Amino acid sequence: VQLQASGGGWVQPGGSLKLACAASGRTFSTSAMGWFRQAPGKEPDFVAAISGSGLTTTYGKFVKARFMISRDNAKNTVYLQMNGLESADTAVYYCAQRRTDVVGISAEEFEYWGQGTQVTVPA
Repeated sequence: VQLQASGGGWVQPGGSLKLACAASGRTFSTSAMGWFRQAPGKEPDFVAAISGSGLTTTYGKFVKARFMISRDNAKNTVYLQMNGLESADTAVYYCAQRRTDVVGISAEEFEYWGQGTQVTVPA
């Protein structure tokens, strides 16, 4: 399995970014996908997850309706639309894939990980 995340960058507070994660090497449509983030010196945070069908989604508490996870199974890609970005959102964002279709919320539940993409929002 290979996961390639992209779309990170520098954005001013209140701005938006859309992350993408392209997957290969495993049946994508039967795998739950997730996004996590990690800021320097902090533990990884769960951001969002989505079931293989896309019908079930769940979000970390800090998201507060600012982010939306989605997927396009025809393109083997999962997305994270982030709006209302704040300096506290600055982190490396990782996409992850599960072997099952069940949505997970902890890093330990995801077997495959991408390399991460940096999101920077200045204070």
